[in-house]
Amino acid sequence: MGYYDEHNQTRKDRKAVRGMNWFLPSTFGAVVGASVMLVAGPYVTNSDQPAMSQSAVQSAENQSATNVSYDVSTDITKAVEKAQGSVVSITKYEDSFSLDNQDGQPGQAAGSGSGVIYKKEDGRAFVVTNNHVIEGASSLEVTLNNEEKLNAKLLGADPLLDLAVLEIDGSKVDTVAEFGSSDNLKTGEPAIALGNPLGFLEGSVTQGIISNTNRSIPVDLDNNGQPDYSADVIQTDASINPGNSGGALINIQGQLIGINSSKIAQTQVEGIGFAIPINEAKPIIDQLEKTGEVKRPVMGVTPASLTEVPKQHWSGTLNLPEKVDGGVVLMGISPSSPADEAGLMERDVIVKLDDQDIKSSAELRKYLYSNKKVGDEMKVTYYRDGKIQTTTMTLANQKAL
Repeated sequence: MGYYDEHNQTRKDRKAVRGMNWFLPSTFGAVVGASVMLVAGPYVTNSDQPAMSQSAVQSAENQSATNVSYDVSTDITKAVEKAQGSVVSITKYEDSFSLDNQDGQPGQAAGSGSGVIYKKEDGRAFVVTNNHVIEGASSLEVTLNNEEKLNAKLLGADPLLDLAVLEIDGSKVDTVAEFGSSDNLKTGEPAIALGNPLGFLEGSVTQGIISNTNRSIPVDLDNNGQPDYSADVIQTDASINPGNSGGALINIQGQLIGINSSKIAQTQVEGIGFAIPINEAKPIIDQLEKTGEVKRPVMGVTPASLTEVPKQHWSGTLNLPEKVDGGVVLMGISPSSPADEAGLMERDVIVKLDDQDIKSSAELRKYLYSNKKVGDEMKVTYYRDGKIQTTTMTLANQKAL
């Protein structure tokens, strides 16, 4: 009677397996080998028949990198190419008296900025820049885009709008900026700033957008902490750094739309720069070029914003009604001035010029300089001893007082 012996059967099975061990690797190796030969056969041959000819190898070894040219022209590069030659670097020198320089010759450079060539005629070329770039200079030097240096003559400057005009040798100038218009700018359109940041990075270009087409910022001319004027400027996020002052702000057509003037220089503020709109700058540039000065209408008064006066004096000393929340207090009247001839007196509080409400001395100047000319008549509404009154004056030239 047969039976199943698990132990013996296991031994038999193992023996049978051991008997096949020699067969499996041999078979697997043969199969793999055949496969490799099948795949590699066309490529692995004897040395008499190389897969790649010697000439092909030599050709591959002799190959080298080749230059590939392509067109990178864009609207921005075309705009920059059009305007960049008109942007210059300006170096300011101040008199330097010392034991080594007793003849008063200019010493080291005292500052630098940028400028824009806007006109060329009769062998002369004219450059517009910022007043603060050239202020206090004993001599000025202009470096053209091709790095040629020229002496520059100051024709005139205007601290109020921060503009100045220089004259240089026109025979060395090849490119003149094309004026655009700052009146029809759109928020978000491209803006490109060209200039000389940090005083040595000539020919620098930064690109951004128009952040605001008509931003009003206060201007403190006498550094007393109170704004003397409210300037309308173009706000842009194109990078404007020290040395960019006086440089060009251009549109996508390469046209001059503004003169870069200032930047909020605070570590927590990025991308806020300002430029003087070219449509506001042009009349000033023309006057500085032709006469060396700017004629502006004046009233002949020393104004102070009502907010500068302690509140207790509003109803006390000035006797103003409670409804008055702003205006301009006259702290002084020039003899024989338009204000004097119109009957205005110290402590009068102006609240309106023509039909325009006036809340501060900055608004008063802004209205005068933006809306009036020398010789124009102007109606003035003011309070005196609590009573509202009106008068009319004929505006004079500021240089005549």
